[in-house]
Amino acid sequence: MFVVAAAGLAGCSRKGTGRADEAQVYLPNEEGDDAGGALELARRWFLDARYGLFLQYGVYSLLGRGPMVQFVDRIPVSRYTDLMRSFDPSGFDAEAIADLAVSAGMRYIGFPARQADGFCMFRTIETDFNSLEASGRDLVQELADACRARGLGLLLAYSYAADWRHPYFFPAATAQLGWRGGRPAYDVRPPEYKFERDEDFLHYIRFAHNQLQEIAYRYAALAGIRLEPVIGYYARPDLFPVGQTYAILREAQPGLLIGFGVGANGEEDFASAADEFRPLPAAAAAWQANQGKPLELRASLRPPAELPGKLEASRAAGANLLLVAQLAADGSFAPADERALREFPRLVGA
Repeated sequence: MFVVAAAGLAGCSRKGTGRADEAQVYLPNEEGDDAGGALELARRWFLDARYGLFLQYGVYSLLGRGPMVQFVDRIPVSRYTDLMRSFDPSGFDAEAIADLAVSAGMRYIGFPARQADGFCMFRTIETDFNSLEASGRDLVQELADACRARGLGLLLAYSYAADWRHPYFFPAATAQLGWRGGRPAYDVRPPEYKFERDEDFLHYIRFAHNQLQEIAYRYAALAGIRLEPVIGYYARPDLFPVGQTYAILREAQPGLLIGFGVGANGEEDFASAADEFRPLPAAAAAWQANQGKPLELRASLRPPAELPGKLEASRAAGANLLLVAQLAADGSFAPADERALREFPRLVGA
């Protein structure tokens, strides 16, 4: 495995904006001053959280599709980049979203800081492919402020092990396990892709570490960060210094919960899966090491008629249920999703 020196956070001091030391307002009022105590409090909170709301949103929303559209349709990088010009989150109202989450009985909100297409919803100096450049808005900051005001946890998702944009992410030809999710299957290699040898991947790791430091030092106190997708890690475990990545995040926020699928090295604070827990054979050791830690089961709000079954599945697994809402192109809720959330307390008997 590569030994990668931790990259410094350009444009941010050790304390960032000073907010990394703010209290975790979503936690109960208990003592947890040292790193171990803060993390243990956060784990106990997450174990009891039960319900969360994840907002699926990005430039892909302009196409009326989900986050896989660039990959599935093999949209060229340059053409996909042009979508940023039309990105207008005028319907994204963090205050209203947080109020809806509270009324639906949610304890935390999940949000994609960056997905595999590379579009960032936060302030970053690492790329101009972000919401601030596109619309003048830092959507992560807006949501962090709204969650903090209501005592909600904010858990960000970050695509660490898949990237369809960065020049030096590893190509599918080098992946193990038959995984092809790291790059769309373009007929001709795009000129933007420059990976030639494994050492080139260091450029990507520095980029990811810089961004994770931007996030962890700027937006505090977060409930957690969920890295994605864990199969990308198992496709090339020799390239990812996950232990160092976790250490960077924990130094910034000692009470930050870290998840990476069902587990990469067993040092995660929670395990997360879509629909059901089916660990890859390669992930068996990490999954075993994470037994007894909090679980999170992700499931779409659609169709609403299937919510009782999804709720039962999460209860059977002893997991939090993270309900996924796909926002419209302007960042607003689909009426059916909003109705489903308003009906959710009745469904759970709250």
